[in-house]
Amino acid sequence: MQQEAVTKKEQRERTLARLLAVAKSEFAEKGFGETSTNQVVEKADVTRGALYYHFKDKEDLFRGVVERVARDVLEAILRRAETETSAWRGLVAGCHAFLDACADPAVQQILLIDAPAVLGWAEWREIDARYAMGSLREGLQACADAGDIQPTSIDALTHLISGALNEAVLMIADAEDADAACNAVKLEMETLLLGLRRMTMS
Repeated sequence: MQQEAVTKKEQRERTLARLLAVAKSEFAEKGFGETSTNQVVEKADVTRGALYYHFKDKEDLFRGVVERVARDVLEAILRRAETETSAWRGLVAGCHAFLDACADPAVQQILLIDAPAVLGWAEWREIDARYAMGSLREGLQACADAGDIQPTSIDALTHLISGALNEAVLMIADAEDADAACNAVKLEMETLLLGLRRMTMS
């Protein structure tokens, strides 16, 4: 009986993973408005009952995809930052990792274009606060603790830099040469951060 319960749990987890993977592909390619749950169910080869077991409607499915994409971006940031030996270099590396992760058109479409419109600004900000922006805040706090910067408000600085990074990603997405635009943004972001550090050390 216990083995049967474990098997059913594993089956549900596999179904959920398949739904999210297919839904991510559909939302990325077509956007939220042009994606239907019928398409997702057919391509994932699951029943509508399986879809509604995990999600109450298309918006809820999209919410699940946004959470998954945001978590993937966070993991990319942490992997890059953890290779550095100082809080300062970790902050810079994390910002670069965010830009690289968001260079993916799927991430741009789901996380930065559709998510604020579909879920609403407040919920999108709450998700961002738990993932990328939350990681940025931790990086800035670590730099402040190490004496690299002396911000009047960590929260205010976090929102300023997060907003700049999000706008930069959208700029990169519209650029004719995305790689060149991304490299330019990385250089300017590092210059901006260095300015904060110099103010502390002067």
